[in-house]
Parts: sequence; C-alpha cells; structure tokens
Amino acid sequence: MNSVEMIDIVKQYPHVKAVDHVSFSLSQGEIHSLLGENGAGKSTLMKILYGMTAMDEGSIRIDGKEVKIKSPKDAIDLGIGMVHQHFMLSPVMSVMENIIVNNEPKKGWFVDGKKAKEEVQELIDRFNFNINAEAKVQDLSVGEQQRVEILKAIYRGVSILILDEPTAVLTPQEVEELFVIMRKLKENNKSIVIITHKLKETLAIADKISVLRDGKMVQSNLPLGNVTVHDLANLMVGREVELNVRRENKNMGDIYFEMKDVCLKEKGIEILKDINLSIHAGEILGIAGIEGNGQTELIEVLTGLKKPTQGRFYKGSEEINGDAGKFIKNKVGHIPEDRHLRGLVVDLSIEDNLILGYHDKEEFMKHGLMKRKNIATFSNKAIQDYMIKTPTKNEMVGSLSGGNQQKVVIARVFEQNPDVLIVAQPTRGVDVGATEYIHQQLLKLRDEGKSILLISADLDEVRSLSDRIAVIYDGKIISVNKADEIDELQLGLYMTGGKDGASNE
Repeated sequence: MNSVEMIDIVKQYPHVKAVDHVSFSLSQGEIHSLLGENGAGKSTLMKILYGMTAMDEGSIRIDGKEVKIKSPKDAIDLGIGMVHQHFMLSPVMSVMENIIVNNEPKKGWFVDGKKAKEEVQELIDRFNFNINAEAKVQDLSVGEQQRVEILKAIYRGVSILILDEPTAVLTPQEVEELFVIMRKLKENNKSIVIITHKLKETLAIADKISVLRDGKMVQSNLPLGNVTVHDLANLMVGREVELNVRRENKNMGDIYFEMKDVCLKEKGIEILKDINLSIHAGEILGIAGIEGNGQTELIEVLTGLKKPTQGRFYKGSEEINGDAGKFIKNKVGHIPEDRHLRGLVVDLSIEDNLILGYHDKEEFMKHGLMKRKNIATFSNKAIQDYMIKTPTKNEMVGSLSGGNQQKVVIARVFEQNPDVLIVAQPTRGVDVGATEYIHQQLLKLRDEGKSILLISADLDEVRSLSDRIAVIYDGKIISVNKADEIDELQLGLYMTGGKDGASNE
C-alpha cells in the first residue's frame, strides 16, 4: 500500500513553474530517492507534502485517504516529518530538550523529566543513534545534530520522513552512520524520502528512484535493478554527462605558489605544524584528509583570513602577506568551504553577490560610484554561463537552492581570472550537471597555467582532478604523491594516520 500519493501537483511562481503536473508515490517501509538537478523542483514538491508551501493544483492522499495539508502542524498530525538542510535546533539546549520541546510529557503541571529521558533514550537505543541525550547541541558534530532532528521527528510519531539533502555536509563516515539509521527506520516500517543529487549514495540506500527535471517528473518509481550512476546522471540532466573528467596534464610549468614552514597556534594548541607545500603553474594539487585535521585553518591562512603564527607565502618571486583583501588583489581566488559563512550575503541580490570582494575594481566602480550597466552585463553573462537557475539577477541570493548559491560563488571567483585558486568543497551541494561544468572549468584554468589547490571531502573528486595529492593528518602534511601513483587504500591509510607517506614531488 502507498503511504503517500501526490497526484498532478502544480506550483506556479511569478516567473517559473516550479512543479509542473507532477505525480509521486511512496510505499510503506520504502526508502525512495527523489533525484534532480538544483532547481528541478525536488524540495518544492516535498515542502508541499510537509505543508510549508501551498500547491496551486493537485491532490494528496495519505494511506489512501485524501487530505488537506495547510501547515507543518497538519503534516505532523498526519505522521509526516521533514529534516531540512539547515537544522532548526537550539544550540544551548540539550539533545533531550530539543527533542521534547512542545511535546513534553507532563506530571501534573510540570514536565516529567524522568519519563522524557526514558522515552528519548529508548528511541536512541532502538534506532542505533549513538548519541548522548544530555549533551548540549552546540557540542555535537553536524552528523550528530542531524540525528537529533531525525529523533525529534520520530518522537512526534511520524511514519513518513522527508530528508532534504541529508548528506550535503556530512563526512563519508557520517554518511555511513546515517544510512545505518535509515535502514533501521525502514525495518521499523517507516517510509523515507531522501532528496538528493548524489548518485552513488542513491544506489547505496534507495529502494526506488524518481527523477525530476525542470519541474517535471521524467522517471518515477524506478527500481534499482541494473540502473547505473551514468543512467541516473543522463536522466537528471537530459543529455550525456561526463562523470570522470580526468585529463592528462601536458603543460605543467615551474613552481609558482609556495607556503614555507607555516604554523598556526590557537589558544596554546598547535593546529598547523610546519606546512610546506608548492604548486606548479598549470597544476592542481589536491588535499585529502578527514574533516577536522586542519583543512579549514589551512584555507584560512592561505587566503589571508587568519595570520599564521609563523611561515611565509610566495607567488612567483614575490612574498604575499596581509589580510584577505591583499590576497584578492594579488590574484589569489578563494572558493570557501562554507558558502554561507564566507561566500555570500544572503540578503543581497545575486547581482551584488557576483561582485562581492571585487566591487571596487575599475570594471565595476568609478570615483566611488557603481557602474550599474557594466555590473548588470557581467551578472547576466555569469548567470547564463554558469547555469544559475533564477528568474532575474535581482532575486535575493538567499532564495536560491543551495546548489545555485554555490554556482554564484564559483562564477564570481572564476570570472576574475585569478592566478592562484584556493578551492574548498567546490561541488558541495551541487548537482551532477553543474559538477561536470565546475570540473571542466577547473581543468581549463589548470591548462591555462593557473596554480590550483583543491580541498574536498569527496575523494573521487580529489583523485579525478588532481595532478598530485597531499594528505593532511593532525595538522601535518604526511604525504605528497602523484595522483596516478597512489590508490584509494593507501590514501585511506594516510588519512587515518595509519602510516606516513613518502613524498614524491
């Protein structure tokens, strides 16, 4: 029996039909992957099911009965829960307090703390959540916070769970832990929709797959069978997609960008320890490592966001130092790992975000006045070239999907033609078509002689694009090897501190 049937759903916005006569069904005890490029309509369709967005046409049935869902409260009352990309937790409250808020068991007029703790602990144990109910949310990893959100939904009695891009910010280990939980939920007859564009993960976890493209359902209820990553990519994009864009490097030049003896100490703790790295002109140097081993701090010192305790940076024969503005003026481009923290101002327009950090260039400003015509021409071209899905350049960047926000950051930096690129998580939250485009652009910039440092949690991405791969562990570079001379098993050993790797430059 179908837990959910959405029939002929339409959602029209002023400039775009986000959902165009879409029908979708979810069976009881099924994990169903809803695939599509950024802006294909995945999140909109599920927000309609969760009562966050009102549909213009269509009908919804839950367990065979037609229902009206006008708010998330209506959805929760019908047993539907949704975990969003950006969590809705109070950081200063405990795990248990976040889970029971507004649903507290009572003993007379008061909250029955003992009963609440017992109920939450029973759920944690039953579904293998491996989390401390008394821990403060602010002390949890991203993956653990996500588990709290899932627990919160289960505590409210949901039988249908929508997970919106649940793996976008998780480490590979956290993804595996999430999948264990999802399978356990399925065993307990929960029905799960996972909104994603990650194809390998879809094949690893889903029972069935549906694919949206430009607001239309192009494939529904596809059983896994013999379907491949390549098949799914073609369905999503509507054309042949090149997934592994490895291209031989024929034009590598001399060393162009160097960091020497770089250390960073914060609150008495050594974060970066004697980092020495060099990148040739026309080379992509990949950095592999498990999150939390110094990658973030390495990015920050390489882009002027933090001043190292010691060490020097050289571009060509010149030393670079100073703040982030100085690094930008020295043509060091930066794709930040967290687009919201470092990359965008969500309350500004797409147009304004496309020139952030470069707004005082002669191209965009004269005598303190913005050259609005030039900026508009630049913005419209960037939107077209980087396939940013938006009605106009004047939309607030915060209204875009996560992947389209990432495209704004990528477009801004790539279009300024930097000599050196510090690229962190370039395809995080980005669909397969845009990933293909970003990878091709990185290789194009490399072939034009740029020096590129690539930091990514996606090992396939690092191995596919890099000419050499350095491994960072506990704040130290423990190996540097040519990409074609190191396999995934060796990389995994280095990344976990299993052994030191011999460098071959």
